[in-house]
Amino acid sequence: MKTFFSNHRRTLTLIGVLVPLLGMFIYVALRSGPLAPVQVTLTTVASQAITPSLFGIGTVEARYTHKIGPTFAGRLKRVEVQPGDRVKAGQLLGEMDPIDLDERVSAQDAALKRAEANVLAAQAQLREGGAREAFAATQAGRYEKLLAARAISEEGASIKRQEMQVAQAATAAGRANLDAARQDQARLRADRDGLLRQRANLRLLAPVDGLVSRRDADPGTTVVAGQAVVEVVEPGSLWISVRFDQQRAQGLRADLPVQIVLRSQAGEAVPGRIARIEPHADAVTEEILAKAEFTQLPRTLPPIGELAEVTVSMAALKSMPVVPNASIQRLDGRLGVWVVCDGELSFVTVRMGAADIDGRVQILEGLNGGERVVVYSRKALQAGSRIKVVDRIVGAKP
Repeated sequence: MKTFFSNHRRTLTLIGVLVPLLGMFIYVALRSGPLAPVQVTLTTVASQAITPSLFGIGTVEARYTHKIGPTFAGRLKRVEVQPGDRVKAGQLLGEMDPIDLDERVSAQDAALKRAEANVLAAQAQLREGGAREAFAATQAGRYEKLLAARAISEEGASIKRQEMQVAQAATAAGRANLDAARQDQARLRADRDGLLRQRANLRLLAPVDGLVSRRDADPGTTVVAGQAVVEVVEPGSLWISVRFDQQRAQGLRADLPVQIVLRSQAGEAVPGRIARIEPHADAVTEEILAKAEFTQLPRTLPPIGELAEVTVSMAALKSMPVVPNASIQRLDGRLGVWVVCDGELSFVTVRMGAADIDGRVQILEGLNGGERVVVYSRKALQAGSRIKVVDRIVGAKP
């Protein structure tokens, strides 16, 4: 025996060292290595009444935007305002170059005066023709009486009748000339009024009290008819064009209160309400479009196009089982939660309802209340995973 230990002393020493090391390795692997239990935090399912909230992202828009520009092509003569200026209704914003429009108005004035003179001449001609016709009718009547008394010949009476017909024709011609002169006068007056309206349209005026949001042209620029030179918005008409997830938008309706947080307002919430739900949704992003308006305008008006966060306060729901949103997992295409019973894990498929802003989700089917479910885990869980319940997992949200 002594000889055996002497010959195998080194082997025995090595075994004496390796066995504890192997035991320590197995212990470490089972406690903190890949075979170690997965750390999890649990919560107990309880029935609660929640007030769901709907969150969406939108942009600031103006409900009423006025784009002011010329009604025909021309060159911009001057612009009196800059973006950010407040204007009053009727205030001059800019003016187009009239070019030869003033001269054309002067020519129309001269033509209109000539037409007025023609009307007066035609009226005088008509009065003269009327007098001649009356005189000829009197003479013709007198000669008819003389013819009846056989004091004159038939030829003399016929001459007077002819003179009366000539006078009547002259009166009709005078009346036609007067109508033509008046029509010509009306045409020239309409042309002049059209030129005056064109001249007035050269002055770009503010249609309402508002704020200049854009200036798209500078003096000397040639613009076409309908092209906007200045854009004016009504500050009181600012609202948010916001998008909401279709799956969570059940119950969304007009007049619901909202909280609007503008990106430029350092997180300060501004009260508002849902003005309307748009009749068209976005089929690509699967979002519902809505308009949220301010019930109280912010102290500093936001720029058009600024991003805003909109939170809608929905109506309170009846009490039913709720779980934290973080506990919802997807396994093999099914949504559910990991339930811990007697230290064993089991995946339970659930049907979710509404959720509130605090991350609590209603469970319509799958849980009855009182179950203990996993909220956070150190790594992905599987059926049969060993778990270790802890109060908090470092790195996970509290």
